Amino acid sequence: MSMSSASLMQVDWSRLPAPEDDGAAAHLAGAPLPAVALEATDGTTVRLSELRGRTVLYVYPLTGRPDRALPGGWEDIPGARGCTPQACAFRDHFSQLRQAGVANVFGLSVQDAAYQREAADRLHLPFALLSDAKYEFASGMRLPTFDVAGITLLRRLTMIIEDRRVMKVFYPVFPPDQNAADVLRWLRDNHPA
Repeated sequence: MSMSSASLMQVDWSRLPAPEDDGAAAHLAGAPLPAVALEATDGTTVRLSELRGRTVLYVYPLTGRPDRALPGGWEDIPGARGCTPQACAFRDHFSQLRQAGVANVFGLSVQDAAYQREAADRLHLPFALLSDAKYEFASGMRLPTFDVAGITLLRRLTMIIEDRRVMKVFYPVFPPDQNAADVLRWLRDNHPA
């Protein structure tokens, strides 16, 4: 079953299982970033450990495509559904995040950059998606994962990074379409530009 972007945006989150905080991201606050090169959908290579200023990095499991089915049982995995609504929310709040002092916004998954490029183009994202297809960033940060259909995917979380360290972690993230607004609210309340 494949779904269009429009149908993904109209999700009744109350019908989906919410993820619980299992403590798998507790070690991330204050953690330094590994020196890993990540391929971006805009054709560049990004090293998050070399960026200065404030960066918002949202980590997501898997972007669906209108022409491909999601893995079987996807809707039953707590927190799996919602990558497109999350990306669109960061797109829609992008200028506000910049006004709040965010220098960079990125999405990150283990899908390759070519696959992610379709979503970045289709959703008209004003920021790049990063590919951690070799799991180097995920391993270096010990990001929480789950397995489905023989693939290891990243659990949804968002990090606010400042000068090479994680200063805030949002985990679990649910509902994902509210994540960008939650990040913006936290920035305005705790670290105004």
